[in-house]
Amino acid sequence: MIVFWIMTGLAAAMAGLLVLTGARRGADTAAAGEAEIGGRELDELDRLKARGLLDEAAHAAARAEAGRRLLAGQAVTAPVVGRRDRVWVLAGIGATTAGALALYVATGSPGLPDQAYERRVDDWAANLEGLEPAQLAAVTARVARDNPEDRQALAMLGAARFAAEDPLGAASAFRRLIELEPTDAQAWARLGESLVRANDGRVGGDAEAAFREAVRLDPDQLGARFFLGQAAFERGDAAATRAQWTPLIAALDPADPRRQDLERRLPRAE
Repeated sequence: MIVFWIMTGLAAAMAGLLVLTGARRGADTAAAGEAEIGGRELDELDRLKARGLLDEAAHAAARAEAGRRLLAGQAVTAPVVGRRDRVWVLAGIGATTAGALALYVATGSPGLPDQAYERRVDDWAANLEGLEPAQLAAVTARVARDNPEDRQALAMLGAARFAAEDPLGAASAFRRLIELEPTDAQAWARLGESLVRANDGRVGGDAEAAFREAVRLDPDQLGARFFLGQAAFERGDAAATRAQWTPLIAALDPADPRRQDLERRLPRAE
């Protein structure tokens, strides 16, 4: 850990030097550019006079104006980075690095060795209470890996990954579950939901096929009916929308906001 902080300090110092060097190079380049542009303008005025496009009075007036602009540009003092400026910048970087190191030593655990990922999963598995969805997904992934024929573990893995905002991982788990149990209507429905979330809420062809299979296996898969009705509604298929949403509306409590929303939307599909 100490080696890491030493390397961090050296990297910070090098960054400061690069900033100072780049700033000085930029100032020198800007000054040189102004002088070059002014010189080109004077040369162009001389060429115009030689070609007879400017008389003596106009040439003299133009050269005087160009000279005044050139002198005005040179009068502006370009920023110059001195030795003391470098010292102050490097001192500030050093103080910041030292302060960060002191804060870490005071509040962190510099002597704590790195903890391997598998060891962290062991700790999570030993105390399932209060785990984040991603941590729970890691625990269930290990269980499913060690027991590839365990359908319950795969179902839990899919649900945990779905909750952890990993819809593609959830879809993978539900597909493996369907391979073991092709007649699991719930798995088909959850596969469709995962594909919808992975598709930013749009019911694509693969998701719709999964929902249709779920409803074929179990007509009471109301979640699948909702998404099938949504897909039909977006296509403007009023009959298919009613066929999917009418049983869903009947199954929901009259006070359920979801039922009220479907009832408001259903007439527009007619």
